[in-house]
Amino acid sequence: MDANVTSPISIDAEQAQKQSAELTILGAGAWGTALASLVEKNNHTVCLWSRRGDISLADAVKDAHVILSAVSMKGVPSVAAQLKKLNIPPETIIVTATKGLDPETTRTPSQIFHDTFPDNPVVVLSGPNLSKEIERGLPAATVAASSHPEAAEAVQYLFSSDTFRVYSSPDPLGAELGGTLKNVIAIAVGICEGLDLGSNARSALMTRALPEMMRIGTHLGGQAETFIGLSGLGDMLATCTSVLSRNYRVGYGLAQGKSLDQILEELGSTAEGVNTTNVLVKIANREGIPAPISRQVYRLLNGKITPQEAVEALMERDLKAEACLLTE
Repeated sequence: MDANVTSPISIDAEQAQKQSAELTILGAGAWGTALASLVEKNNHTVCLWSRRGDISLADAVKDAHVILSAVSMKGVPSVAAQLKKLNIPPETIIVTATKGLDPETTRTPSQIFHDTFPDNPVVVLSGPNLSKEIERGLPAATVAASSHPEAAEAVQYLFSSDTFRVYSSPDPLGAELGGTLKNVIAIAVGICEGLDLGSNARSALMTRALPEMMRIGTHLGGQAETFIGLSGLGDMLATCTSVLSRNYRVGYGLAQGKSLDQILEELGSTAEGVNTTNVLVKIANREGIPAPISRQVYRLLNGKITPQEAVEALMERDLKAEACLLTE
């Protein structure tokens, strides 16, 4: 980690404002494509790479100042391993925009990239960013977080525009965990909405979800204040209140009696919250972290309870003072 603080970078904030940078975005899905449009708007050169494309990974990253990974969580370990074979220069900035947890190691994407490229600055890009709204040019904000402040600032200027505001942060793990954990909560809120439980129930659920995210996130190394910012609370609000959210739609579909397989087939894309829930409960069991909402989502996704039983289990928990919610 210390190497990321002192290592040089291929492009700094001043250059990002005055010169055209070379960026490679790995992953040509909705999120990768939306990010590419933001960079192109700032007159930077973008190479959008996918496994099914015609260009090789080696050619795609050959001249890149910045390599941004927007692949799904299941593809992160293999992409990192492929990049390692290409002898990426240590000054190249690596950005991860994936939200999830690796089922094999329980690590986040940034931890995987840090371990694979200990000499490169790694930046986490995370916030309330629904890709379809960004593609339409609607205003949004996000966070560029890194232990390497110059790299975070460079990424900040590469992506910022009159419709996309980027804030910097020194807490990459916290920013990443906020964006990851909220996907589990979005499934829970989708269940609540699918059962038509009303605004009171939805508000109570989301309010209780925030300290659960903070409790898990700080235990794993994130900073508490990060979780009440854009990459925590902000991302949770966007994902839990929009039908554009795939994870919300998973919960909504389950509440309507659909099977998980049917829902995922209808989505036609990845809902990272499903995998994240399974890995998160594994971590909670290992570390002894109270996670009542996440645990009920886990039981539902794995066919152990019905949506109605999940809600009842949360409502029937022992009564306590609200101040206890941060520690449970």
